[in-house]
Amino acid sequence: MEATARPAATIMLLRDGADGIEVFMVVRHHAIDFAAGALVFPGGRVEEADHALAERIDDCPNPDGLDTEALAFRVAAIRETFEECGVLLARPRGSDQLIDAATLKRLEDQHRAALNAGSIGFDAVLASEGLLPAPDLLVHFAHWITPANQPKRYDTHFFLADAPAEHLAVHDGWEAVESIWITPKQALADTDAGKYKLVFATAKNLEKLGWSRTVKEAMDAARASTVVTVQPKGTKLEGTKRLMRIPAEAGYGGSEFIVDNPPAS
Repeated sequence: MEATARPAATIMLLRDGADGIEVFMVVRHHAIDFAAGALVFPGGRVEEADHALAERIDDCPNPDGLDTEALAFRVAAIRETFEECGVLLARPRGSDQLIDAATLKRLEDQHRAALNAGSIGFDAVLASEGLLPAPDLLVHFAHWITPANQPKRYDTHFFLADAPAEHLAVHDGWEAVESIWITPKQALADTDAGKYKLVFATAKNLEKLGWSRTVKEAMDAARASTVVTVQPKGTKLEGTKRLMRIPAEAGYGGSEFIVDNPPAS
């Protein structure tokens, strides 16, 4: 019986670095059952609470006129970014500016651990400081669905976001062993050298991101393109190699790719 693909959202948090565009990535724990030990973008499942927040027009701005489902994916991406990165894409009510570093630090100290533990909701965290999420700062980049033959499957939307410079001084992505800022080229090279593992979807999205030299270039390119859903179809080859087929119109530079890494689950 085919496993149901669970809705999920992933955020590619970007900044401009000395060697070009950099993206924030985390190493997944080896004990989990999906992409264990792999280098991934922060993200996770879309929860019922994300839908509930997306439905409340007073609590979730929707300047792009998205339907509730599309908005819920963005709310989940914003929540996961705070949970995993300590970066919060939210504004005080009535303001067009993101929250400042002092407010973010206070929220981190008071609520981030409880949010990760599930003892407080993201809506309550926002309400405690009179904040509204900023889904308009996310740019839709990709949509991937785990192959049908996998035991654990996700229906994942990928978003780009320009990392707020003030927030980077607060979160721990600089020093934590489990999280890094890295250029797409370096992430792919380090994987080839055996330092990291990358699942197929992450590798292809890194390659696509790497075609842009700056954050602005990447965001502009994503806004100008149409996202085509990708559900890879794999054929086993010799050894551990597989032939992966995806739609050419998805914009990854081809439709067939040979990979030599294990499936995500």
